[in-house]
Amino acid sequence: MLIFDGSGTWEKIDQEKQPVGRIFFQFVLPLLLLTSVVEGWGLMRLGEDRGREVDKRVLIQQEVVVRYELTQIALSLLIVFGGAVALKQIGASFHRRHSYTECFTTLAYSLSPLYLVRLLDAVPVINTWVCWGIGALLMIALLYGGIPHVMKPDPSNALGLYMFCSILLMAVTGLAHFVAILVLEEKFLTNGFS
Repeated sequence: MLIFDGSGTWEKIDQEKQPVGRIFFQFVLPLLLLTSVVEGWGLMRLGEDRGREVDKRVLIQQEVVVRYELTQIALSLLIVFGGAVALKQIGASFHRRHSYTECFTTLAYSLSPLYLVRLLDAVPVINTWVCWGIGALLMIALLYGGIPHVMKPDPSNALGLYMFCSILLMAVTGLAHFVAILVLEEKFLTNGFS
């Protein structure tokens, strides 16, 4: 609902004031597991287009898919938990103290489109960077609504906080996606740890 009715949904999220554990176990973890299972199934059953030739579709081995999906989940968890700490510190530099729960809530829900578009990654003809780009744009759009509704910074500082966090999130999620692709292409974290 955040994508279609951002303002109203952010208000409901702010009113509920759920603890970090509940958001993690009822929203973030199930979302990550669902998207990983669907994307992994797609990689094993439908394959992945490799190379510039259209007919160069390769089915990915289960061992590689598991390593890839675990890498994505681990990096996603690092981004959401570590990102909440970073967001708290960044918010403090804008002369306002925010709780970890506010920062985690804002980040967890803002990152959800990035995780959801992994479902599109199960389709071999869609480039993985296109999926990331769509998710990243939706993530930034949700962050724009989440910061004022949940974190409530001073209006004079809200835009600066949003811009700084947006750039940081784009860079970190892009780097995480790049590392995950290296794992999928067996260029990083292989059995021989090349």
